[in-house]
Amino acid sequence: MSEWKNLLDLFATWRTAPHRPCLVDAREGRDLRYSQEQVATWVAGLALGLEQLGIRKGDRVAIICGDRPEWHVVDFAVQHLGAVDVPIYPTLLPAQVKAILADSGAVAVVAENADQLAKVLEVRGNCPALAHVVLIDGEPPAGVLSLAGLTRELDLAAAETFLESRRGTVAPEDLATLIYTSGTTGEPKGAMLTHDNFVFNATSAASVMPWPEGGEVGLAFLPLSHVLERLVDYIYFLKGTTIAYCGVLEIAEAFRRIRPHLFTAVPRVYEKIYARIFEEVGHAPKVRQTLFRTAVRIALEAHRSGRKGLLYRLFDPIVYRKIRDIFGGRLRFSISGGAPLPVYAYEFFHALGVEVLEGYGLTETSPVITVNPLGRSRPGSPGLPIPGVEVKIAEDGEILTRGRHVMRGYWGKPEATAAVLSADGWFATGDIGELDSEGYLRITDRKKDLLVTAGGKNVAPQPIEAQIVSSPFVENAVLFGDRKPYIVALIVPNFEELERWAKGKGLATANREELLSRREVLNLYQEILDGVNSKLARFETVKKFALLPQSLTMDAGELTPTLKVKRRVIEARYRTIIDGLFADGTA
Repeated sequence: MSEWKNLLDLFATWRTAPHRPCLVDAREGRDLRYSQEQVATWVAGLALGLEQLGIRKGDRVAIICGDRPEWHVVDFAVQHLGAVDVPIYPTLLPAQVKAILADSGAVAVVAENADQLAKVLEVRGNCPALAHVVLIDGEPPAGVLSLAGLTRELDLAAAETFLESRRGTVAPEDLATLIYTSGTTGEPKGAMLTHDNFVFNATSAASVMPWPEGGEVGLAFLPLSHVLERLVDYIYFLKGTTIAYCGVLEIAEAFRRIRPHLFTAVPRVYEKIYARIFEEVGHAPKVRQTLFRTAVRIALEAHRSGRKGLLYRLFDPIVYRKIRDIFGGRLRFSISGGAPLPVYAYEFFHALGVEVLEGYGLTETSPVITVNPLGRSRPGSPGLPIPGVEVKIAEDGEILTRGRHVMRGYWGKPEATAAVLSADGWFATGDIGELDSEGYLRITDRKKDLLVTAGGKNVAPQPIEAQIVSSPFVENAVLFGDRKPYIVALIVPNFEELERWAKGKGLATANREELLSRREVLNLYQEILDGVNSKLARFETVKKFALLPQSLTMDAGELTPTLKVKRRVIEARYRTIIDGLFADGTA
């Protein structure tokens, strides 16, 4: 691990790799490939342009942009100046953009397009440190620079000389980025991550699984503003992997066209693919449905026993291979992070030959703490601590971790830092969990999300919510009941599936609120809850529920960019409905 000291070293490994990787703009059907030489001259030229603007070591440069090659070009240009980049989710509203720009003291911001530029210009006057605004796509208005115009033209020799000259100017302990935590509650805080945080995490995480050493393709579609995709991309650079970028709404087409060897996703992506598979099978002829369900049963039995018999081999070319082909047909493995992966999804994909390796971490830990090793993964567990990372469980059940992966602290917030980071380096994750006898971690809930009923019983809502969401008729479920006599749920239906079911029953679907009030629909969701409740302790069971007529969204502030539910926001927004479920105090 001593070979790489900073992110500039990782980039140097990629740009000099003998198998000639490239960066691919695969958005919206594109196939724009940028060679090592093009990327090297692009990064060096932009770094020089930023330097001529006055950007110096330690300055903060924000970027508000979706996944595309330019994201990492800006990232590495900033890093070669010893400056600090500040990623901003493109889905954030102007007020949220302003909060990050102002808090970080960013002196420059790179905006992807006119929509993102409009947010920046709206709040520019409230960000006194912001001196420069740069636009990637389109014609910049007065007072705004273009990325292309800012980038200096260089030949490869000059670019290489510049890049090499900067590698020794950035120390491992230097700040590389401020990543503002999306958070399900409270005001976002800027986690200070160093070059060493990323280099250690990338090299350690990569050491526990067979990452490709060259000639393979990783597909990037999770937001690069989120630490998980960013860290995985740094491993791609470390390993000299070609990276293809697309949007999260384009992944089905990108899987077919790019045929990736690797990708990273949040559990919701796997859940939606799972639901879509079963939805399509559900509309197939009965014979095909029976064949598919038999094949899945055989696969699950083989997976659990570790023995693939004749029937498995017979079903493989006609069923299992077709599932693998959804991902392009040459997937080495994929990674799941950001939230717990439901066991049903884990077992289904593993049984059919799609290796999904679940990991665990946080923004503040750069991010990987644990990951499942290939061939030794366990359902319901995010795996083992990666080499060099310590994990222990506090007396109250909270997961604590220590090592080179832990952030320096929160930007400008010493009290918030002291609340989670002890003097001897232990970081309090806020998650509740346990370690088994072999060191595998199991996460049971968020510490702050635990519901303590009026009877004093602790209820972990997330595992129950995951069971409810496993129904194809449910898009989201949020439990409440803290200091209340029982547990209730707000359920967002999967309206596409519900409306198809309703039409089959002869029910009108034009008016959603009217549809959700029908006794037949309420009975359907009560049956779903009855199935979940049958597996729970009595005090955990969901006694009442309400159906919401619209989806939860990031734009409305109800979901984080990684699609986690903001429980406190939902609770405040739907307070009247929730109070109604507790109105008579009886279940």
